[in-house]
Amino acid sequence: MADRVHLEEESCGLLLELEHILDSDPLIDEVGFIHPTQLAALIGVVDCDSSGDLDTLKFFNRDHKLGISTQILFPLYKQAKIIFFDEIERYKKQTGISGIWGDETSLQRCKSTLDELEIGVMKHSKVLLLLSADLATAWNSRRAIVLKKDTLSMYMDELRLSELILSYSAKSDQAWSHRRWVIKRIVGKLPNLQEVIGKESKLVERIAERSKMNYRAWNHRCWLVSYMTGERVVYELKNSRVWAGLHVADSSCFHYRRRLMMRMLEDFCAKNASVSVGSSSEIYDIWKEELEWNKLLIKRYIGREALWLYRRFLSLHWLRDFMTQLDSVIFLDDELHLLHSCSIIPDSDFDDFQAQAMYSTTYILWLARQLSRSHAIVLRQKLQVGDMKDLLNSVCPQRSFFCDMLEE
Repeated sequence: MADRVHLEEESCGLLLELEHILDSDPLIDEVGFIHPTQLAALIGVVDCDSSGDLDTLKFFNRDHKLGISTQILFPLYKQAKIIFFDEIERYKKQTGISGIWGDETSLQRCKSTLDELEIGVMKHSKVLLLLSADLATAWNSRRAIVLKKDTLSMYMDELRLSELILSYSAKSDQAWSHRRWVIKRIVGKLPNLQEVIGKESKLVERIAERSKMNYRAWNHRCWLVSYMTGERVVYELKNSRVWAGLHVADSSCFHYRRRLMMRMLEDFCAKNASVSVGSSSEIYDIWKEELEWNKLLIKRYIGREALWLYRRFLSLHWLRDFMTQLDSVIFLDDELHLLHSCSIIPDSDFDDFQAQAMYSTTYILWLARQLSRSHAIVLRQKLQVGDMKDLLNSVCPQRSFFCDMLEE
């Protein structure tokens, strides 16, 4: 019994110490869970060989970086959870009491108690979320209180908290969802919304750099596009090109570029409902440039499926929205040249060359199905169906039947 009381007191002490660190340094922008031996190295403790010495090392806080010893995570989480849910229960009860009519003194007393409980809920939920990023109850309690107060400063605090949590849990659904909720709430309240959107976009890029194939982060960035101005969309398209060119295996970044391109096309069509997309328009030049850039990447990085899938998107809308009679001849010739250059397999032991040949062949077969009847006939006349079938048989036998579609 005495041991249990001692453990509870120790856990309470850990919780109070962590809350004090968070209160004293509101600019903490990164948190990590560190083994005690690594924590000792960070703090600069030289002679710390015994387990007793390591037990005394719990937190590290320097230059707005927070480290928490992995040794105390379980008791800290357990205590934070108990305190949080106790506070939530008291808050709910007090909310019900404050709704009952009484004299003015009673109402003032209830309001004062309610304010204190709200501060407690926000403080304890912050610690709990740092230890368990996807605890929906904690996020929902914060939303309820922030929504009640409805101040810009509180919304910005929520953005900082979720960014801190994403520093160690980059794929947290709840944290990304909370950021979207905050942005929806501050629309119309901020004169510099585009600045916030730009920072959000940069945040995703930084997180995607250290957390590969992070669909949740890129999904958030795609969602941001609906809040961007036309100028911001063009800026994002140009600014994200370098990153995409260095991460050609990441399909998510090309989904983002697709969303930007579609937004530009939608805006153009909305402003020029009765006018077709001409070769003199800015979006025509941007689309053509994107096709050329994509072709450059395909030739430079062999066998990357994400690049071929992105080309399908670009080609489909080029055919539907941009291509003139003159363009059609040039476009089809360019695609055939791309096919021939990519279907050569100089080294049969190198899987990427075989993948490149398969992707190029299936791409041209897919393209033939998207063309008008007259253009499809011209393309079939230029294609060597027998050679393509042999190629597919060698690199991907299960897809060789695709060539039969050209003969239908």
